[in-house]
Amino acid sequence: MSAPAITALQQGLQNCEHCGLLSRPAPGAEEGHCPRCGTHLHFRKRDSLQRTVAYLVAAAVCYIPANVLPIMTTVTSGGRESDTIMQGVILLWSPTGWPLSCIILIASILIPSAKIGAMFYLVFSVRKGSVQTPAKRVKLFKIVEAIGRWSMIDVFVVTFTVALIQLQPLMSVEPAAGIFFFAAVVVLTMMAVECFDPRLIWDPASSQEIQTPEAQNV
Repeated sequence: MSAPAITALQQGLQNCEHCGLLSRPAPGAEEGHCPRCGTHLHFRKRDSLQRTVAYLVAAAVCYIPANVLPIMTTVTSGGRESDTIMQGVILLWSPTGWPLSCIILIASILIPSAKIGAMFYLVFSVRKGSVQTPAKRVKLFKIVEAIGRWSMIDVFVVTFTVALIQLQPLMSVEPAAGIFFFAAVVVLTMMAVECFDPRLIWDPASSQEIQTPEAQNV
């Protein structure tokens, strides 16, 4: 039988998130600083789950007006016309414009909702103390972390459109309230990802590996 895995936390070792150096705090100190780059080190991020949940709840609340309220208002001689994200996706759908329509649909609607759902799942699994498939959950977290920045594509599109299309008094484009809520969703989900400590995923599995051999020897 192979020996149970021992975590860095159980060995009193800390890993620097900036330079990757593995080190041990000075004697008598609970936490320390990286000897290589001076970054403050911690075994686990403080209040990781609480802060992550707070940002996720705020993002979920902002997600509703981000999709219900218009994100852009077009002003022409014929009047004002406001469009939501989904209306923009429908308007762009054409034989030549469907690729952009699909990109906005995926980046502005599917990815934010998937990020919120995935992060809630990770938080719930950690709070529950799940020992199932920790490697797959860490991989899911890395995917969420990697694709998060692409959710800003709709904000960039509106920003560039507002800056370029200013043909007053014939035509102009203005940002609407929905774009600010959408930007808030993106920022809040990115902060939730930043606050979440993926090392918490491994803690229940590591504890079980150590307790199992001890139980067998009783």
